[in-house]
Amino acid sequence: MKGGFSAPGDYVYFKSQVPLHRIPIGSKQWRYYDFGPKVVPPLICLPGIAGTADVYYKQIMSLSMKGYRVISVDIPRVWNQQEWIQAFEKFLDAIDVHHIHLYGTSLGGFLAQLFAQHRPRRVRSLVLSNTFLETTSFSAAMPWSPIVGWTPSFLLKRYVLSGIRDGPHEPFIADSVDFVVAQVETLSKDDLASRLSISVDAASVGHLMLSDSLITIIDTNDYCATPQELKDQVTERYPGARQASLKSGGDFPFLSRPDEVNLHLQLHLRRVGVEARQDMVPGIRKDDSGGSSSGQNDKRGNTDDETPQDDKKDFGGGPTNSNEPPLLPEGSDSDHFENQTLGKSYLSSDDISGENMVRLIMLPAVLENGIAMLACEAVLNAMCEYAFLNLLRVYLSTLCVVNLDV
Repeated sequence: MKGGFSAPGDYVYFKSQVPLHRIPIGSKQWRYYDFGPKVVPPLICLPGIAGTADVYYKQIMSLSMKGYRVISVDIPRVWNQQEWIQAFEKFLDAIDVHHIHLYGTSLGGFLAQLFAQHRPRRVRSLVLSNTFLETTSFSAAMPWSPIVGWTPSFLLKRYVLSGIRDGPHEPFIADSVDFVVAQVETLSKDDLASRLSISVDAASVGHLMLSDSLITIIDTNDYCATPQELKDQVTERYPGARQASLKSGGDFPFLSRPDEVNLHLQLHLRRVGVEARQDMVPGIRKDDSGGSSSGQNDKRGNTDDETPQDDKKDFGGGPTNSNEPPLLPEGSDSDHFENQTLGKSYLSSDDISGENMVRLIMLPAVLENGIAMLACEAVLNAMCEYAFLNLLRVYLSTLCVVNLDV
């Protein structure tokens, strides 16, 4: 993993164009993106333990511009499988979505299968990636799961990140790891504890009423945190499913191999009967998939080729400014745009005056205080870790004594 992380330019642009929604439903706080024509049945993306709704931003960018609706959600604080099923159903009711297509990776794929098993009328198809059918192996590898709720946040993050291979990677895989690590840093203690708890809660996927022909399995052939035998169990359970193997991609192919993953997702949606509505994509004409810029339409005046304002409202809550361009394609140009913008914001001569000059003068002192605070935090973390490990040792020793007595 790299020492520092800088957000990719296409992600920065994505954040400026696609709104993040937060809604409370009962005791659960849902955080999600919803982008694309509202009339299209959505593809809902469920991340793994280390993921957030943001990790699928490349799928939202690509598929929404092709006329598909994509919803990417954070897994809320649910502590067992039954709680997840009930909470997810309430979420779908709250956003007025009835029939869905699920794309889940790792833990997200497991939760997608559970929901399809218990709510078969709502799930129209599944896309599964690097996932599993049961949690036995995970619970065996985590004997301290009963006290996961009391574990300090930095230890939970360390445990989650230990499952991500840290070593020489292809550049795109290394970038995907850095992005996910940055997302893990945004998760709270309760977020991590609940996800670990649900991943070791004793459960397995039963029989699905969904036909195998409505399932696509996308697995990577290189290193993955999900053991190969668990991935093989998934392919054996659904022998009639469409198989898509990626030569490489690591744990996060949706970030490291987005073009291949997006192609397989698009083929899956077409195969299960989802009709894209590219005519409702802002900036694209209804009679031409290439479309024209809104600036050209403004010069010609209002014509039949322009996207109606109602279509823009139904596209997913994006920006209402008609002069905004569509989402940028992935590439280095967006990185250059980001660096150029940031450079201008820091080098503007108008800002080097008055109050801002005082801030510049005070900067060295602030940095010294910041270094001192970081040192104190490091010492405090070390003390907490030492105390926790001692408590864990005592807890495990009591388990051994109880087993000997039995």
